[in-house]
Amino acid sequence: MITISPIDAYDRQLIDFVHPPDWMNPEPAASYDLVVIGAGTAGLVVAAGAAGLGLGLKVALIERNLMGGDCLNFGCVPSKTMIRSSRVIGEIWRGQELGIRADRVEIDFSAVMERMRRIRAEISHNDSAMRFQELGVDVFLGDGKFTSQDTITVEERVLKFKKAVIATGARAATPKIPGLVEAGYLTNETVFSLTERPQRLAIIGGGSVGCEFAQTFQRLGCEVFLLHNHSQILNKEDLQAATILQQVLTKEGVNLILDCQVQQVMATPQGKTITYSTKDQTETITVDEILLGAGRTPNLESLDLSQVGVDFDETGVKVNDYLQTTNPRIYAAGDVCMKWQFTHAADAAARIVIKNTLFSPLGLGKSKLSDLVMPWVTYTDPEIAQVGLSEHDAQVQGLQVGTIKIEMSTVDRAITDGDTAGFLKVIHRQGSDEILGATIVASHAGETISELTTAMVNKIGLSKLSSVIHPYPTQADCIKKAADAYRRTLLTSRTRKLLGFLTKLS
Repeated sequence: MITISPIDAYDRQLIDFVHPPDWMNPEPAASYDLVVIGAGTAGLVVAAGAAGLGLGLKVALIERNLMGGDCLNFGCVPSKTMIRSSRVIGEIWRGQELGIRADRVEIDFSAVMERMRRIRAEISHNDSAMRFQELGVDVFLGDGKFTSQDTITVEERVLKFKKAVIATGARAATPKIPGLVEAGYLTNETVFSLTERPQRLAIIGGGSVGCEFAQTFQRLGCEVFLLHNHSQILNKEDLQAATILQQVLTKEGVNLILDCQVQQVMATPQGKTITYSTKDQTETITVDEILLGAGRTPNLESLDLSQVGVDFDETGVKVNDYLQTTNPRIYAAGDVCMKWQFTHAADAAARIVIKNTLFSPLGLGKSKLSDLVMPWVTYTDPEIAQVGLSEHDAQVQGLQVGTIKIEMSTVDRAITDGDTAGFLKVIHRQGSDEILGATIVASHAGETISELTTAMVNKIGLSKLSSVIHPYPTQADCIKKAADAYRRTLLTSRTRKLLGFLTKLS
């Protein structure tokens, strides 16, 4: 089931690490303390963490495809490598505003993709079968499925377990569009196999993945059509943030087709013709490739969960707040069971699973998924970073909140960088400096959001943040400005008059 191509030297290096062709599955131990199905981020962290405790635990890890999962092979690593190349193009486009003229720019798409494959291969050792074997994990390559209440079978080998973890991840959902399968399409598992640039690319889905790919491929020389069934891209994110990105994508030439429904796809001599409808009319576009970015489907088909009484539905495995399934001996983590489908979320969930499977039985307490403070980022340019509640979330929950908004056009470093299209928005509990959430739209929002995440995790309010000295000039100074803005709201009319009097004296 390996979907890597074109199988050049870099891809061969990758496969040698994450699914070695000559790998021999070990003879199973008499019993395993923990068996993990799926070697994506969640599965790798659980297996490595359990094996590395120094307790002599027997741990097995099963993977049917490529170790490293989506993040290494079809997600974060390859996509952010391509985004880095596309950011150079964005800088060149803005160069004239900064006094730099670059009249001729040549984009070598095949070189961009080759660099992506090289970097992916270089990183892949961290997730390799051999490394995990050296950590003391029994690595089994093949399809794993439950065959009884305490056994999992993989490649005719039977693994008896005390506890098990499902970490099989998810894949791109395929919408039921007539003619789509016959015409052919790309997903995140196949788009990185491109070696030639498609001149015309349609992307179905205007969420984070769709927007990242749309901007990247447009900057790399494609004509991009982004089809989305809502009137606004990133419809689950802060509206003002989504509006800024929508304006940027339009300015850069992405063809946004919003509030539409794709009716059918047909292969023609000219390409792949997509028929779509809006409120007013039905139209067609013809493209060379179609990339799906509309939702995810959990990987559950081969597990035979009915054997062990694990409940699931089309959204994934059902778990409680401790990531325990309906079978108390079986846990789950990552995209297969969580709404937060991010690498860092899978990592955090895996740590919860380690504690709850191995330490909780010893009376050392349990960890809850709901206790996590989870940031996430859309890696467009500008980036959109979010943590905690948005204004809309607070309204839905009926919370009384205050909002502090700092425009990046008031932040000196953003001005000098020419990155003024953005803002920081901090949501705090009304009458308190407690931070409930934040949204940042800026060129390095993904880096900046961590300071606010740290503050939320450690219950550091805006008052204390106002005393934190930020190097000048940095774009993160927007946080200092927001904290100072909150402090000013605490001034009484008497204090304001006194300060005004003292200012006049000075």
